[in-house]
Amino acid sequence: MADKKTGKTITVEQIGSPIRRPAEQRATLIGLGLNKMHRRRTLQDTPSVRGMIRSVSHLVRVVEEN
Repeated sequence: MADKKTGKTITVEQIGSPIRRPAEQRATLIGLGLNKMHRRRTLQDTPSVRGMIRSVSHLVRVVEEN
């Protein structure tokens, strides 16, 4: 609940190809707004987004931006 009030965000970049991956992992990438290599998306930092990132952690990385 506190994350919604503060408006925290997280930036994710796709670093792995979804080719030859299970359909669930491809669907998770699309759910995160990623579908091509080196694309970045800034998303709300919520537990559901964190879980999605964790499930495809070998295909994405969290980008630290200052």
